[in-house]
Amino acid sequence: MLVNRKITEYLAKAAAGTAVPGGGSVAALNGALAAGLTEMVANLTVGKKGYEAVEEDMKALAGMASQLRNKLTAAIDQDADAYTEVMAAYKLPKTTDEETSLRKQKIQDAIKHAALVPLEVARDALAVIDLAGRAIRKGNKNAASDGAVAAMNARTAALAAIYNVKINLSSIKNDALSHVEI
Repeated sequence: MLVNRKITEYLAKAAAGTAVPGGGSVAALNGALAAGLTEMVANLTVGKKGYEAVEEDMKALAGMASQLRNKLTAAIDQDADAYTEVMAAYKLPKTTDEETSLRKQKIQDAIKHAALVPLEVARDALAVIDLAGRAIRKGNKNAASDGAVAAMNARTAALAAIYNVKINLSSIKNDALSHVEI
């Protein structure tokens, strides 16, 4: 599991000459970092003088950011696993017509799955952008730069995830998903 590695190990693995972890996993990591920073801004607001009027909103915001952080953290491995399925499908035998047909179907199924994981990451990253904006506007002004970093990381996560969806969609043949515009 990638999420259980030290950050230096994850970075080394990302830098290695292997396909996993790739851009989708890194997009999810960026989204998780963004959600964590958003949660931090909200938590730095709760209980602070001058922010009593937004305390309940910040508590709720922290809870939503926490849920997104957990979901995006899980997506780090989900994306890597999905692409591992794609690579495994390409390695299936194709010596008979039946094997070739099965291999093609398994490849298409794996690619669809590999497109759906980053699509969910993009959706979650957009939700983090919204939360980060609310945290910046209403939260502790001393943590506004952290909120801005959260929003920028969430934007990066969303764009990177969408790019991964597009790449995967381009490999889908004869399916309604192959014609989806993002």
